[in-house]
Amino acid sequence: MPKFKADVNVGGEAANSHAATSAEQAPETSAAGADEPDVVTTVATIGVVGVAAALFDVALIPGMIIGVAAAYAPKYMTNVGERLQPLFNYTVRGAYKVTRSARSAVAEAQERMHDIAAEVEAEEAAVETNGAAPARAAS
Repeated sequence: MPKFKADVNVGGEAANSHAATSAEQAPETSAAGADEPDVVTTVATIGVVGVAAALFDVALIPGMIIGVAAAYAPKYMTNVGERLQPLFNYTVRGAYKVTRSARSAVAEAQERMHDIAAEVEAEEAAVETNGAAPARAAS
């Protein structure tokens, strides 16, 4: 709603008073959108910064894209954490099961290697004590 002031000044001050009144009215009408820039301004700014980064080094662009996505993600993607929680739980459980299986496989391989090493040592000890080659068992 516009505000009007009574002009009691004489001469050239009246024009300045009218300009001041117009300047006071302008912020009130656009005060609602003053906090957030419009989409065109945002896109133009991001484009200019992207081009400037590309001029310096193309490797900077992926980091900028990730940064912009991280800045706008909370605004446009609410409750993402709640929706991704089951996927996170499934991933952690799967990783745990794979790790447990891998540990078991590694332990079994270590045991086999230790058994083979013990057999080799026993064969070498038998050769030293008997002075003859031991008979090889058929597998």
